[in-house]
Amino acid sequence: MDERVLTERLITYDTSTPEGIQSAAGFVKGWLEARDIEVESAVHHGRPVLAATVGPREGCTVVFHGHLDVVPGRREQFVPRLEGDRLVGRGAYDMKGGLAAMMCATRDLTGQRDVRVHFVCVSDEETDDDSAKGSDYLVERGYTGDFAITGEPTDMLIGVQAKGVLAVRIEVAGTAAHGSRPWQGDNAVLKAIDVFRRIESLPFARESSELFDRPSINLGRIIGGDVLNKVPDCCVIDFDVRYLPGQDPEEILAAVRELPDTRVTTLFHRAPAIVERTNALVRTLAEAVERRTSAECISVGRDGASDAISFLEAGVPAVEFGPTGGGHHGPEEWVSVASLESYRRALVDFVDLIPRSLGAGRLRIA
Repeated sequence: MDERVLTERLITYDTSTPEGIQSAAGFVKGWLEARDIEVESAVHHGRPVLAATVGPREGCTVVFHGHLDVVPGRREQFVPRLEGDRLVGRGAYDMKGGLAAMMCATRDLTGQRDVRVHFVCVSDEETDDDSAKGSDYLVERGYTGDFAITGEPTDMLIGVQAKGVLAVRIEVAGTAAHGSRPWQGDNAVLKAIDVFRRIESLPFARESSELFDRPSINLGRIIGGDVLNKVPDCCVIDFDVRYLPGQDPEEILAAVRELPDTRVTTLFHRAPAIVERTNALVRTLAEAVERRTSAECISVGRDGASDAISFLEAGVPAVEFGPTGGGHHGPEEWVSVASLESYRRALVDFVDLIPRSLGAGRLRIA
């Protein structure tokens, strides 16, 4: 079963649901164990976590890190279809294609004896729960090392930075009135829309950095009004700010809290991910990728927040690196079949290059 067929199989599981996640995790575990790779499984906050290790018992250690869960989709999106080089389906790009290739790369690396490789898989990356995530749990259990690769979609580029995420709830107050006399009230729903537009025009929203032209601000939910014939006196909006490395989330919140008639609550916060592009293993990964793509591949900024921060906060350099595709979280999500093979081979080449790159006396660098 190659990485394309494995991706197709993973797509068929609706891993936006607890039942689908459990079934898919069981499949991943069984697939690895059928190839004589021992898998440790656990449950964290009701969701499965998997970990497997190949290679020597000690020495330079790298982590292949992925997630099984996806955002909800239509039923037909869980039926994979092939359109030329494009494999279409929910999660194909984010990130079942990358996960499948990581599984295959782990299998390919079972025979090497120079580098220890942890393959780890979580199922809560897409949630907006502010509690400790599966990736944090894995770090606490000791699945760390000298370098980590999170297989989020990057089009075969190495993401050395990712925006932070600040998910915010705002309750906007208005004044109720009869629906036939809206001028006698103060419509909280209309005020909430105006509040969001004002947030988009705050100074922080116009800042830029070396790898990002601006923060991302998205209005994800709006809840307001209770009956048709009444001017709504309360509205709740949930939005997320993907803020830039170097920006202060407390300053962003302070600016939002200055808006009148609002009550601001933080739903979720994740710091930006940053790793130095001069890191020895970043450069080694770049060499492995350039063998497959013949293009410069470092210094990419990722708009999405990353669970790579779990490793970075533990002192482990971590990057995002995944196959080519498009449309993640959209109706026509796809991954390039050719890039799945290139991605798997780049991961294997990376591990094979580490001894030469670091030198026999420096295989343990953390």
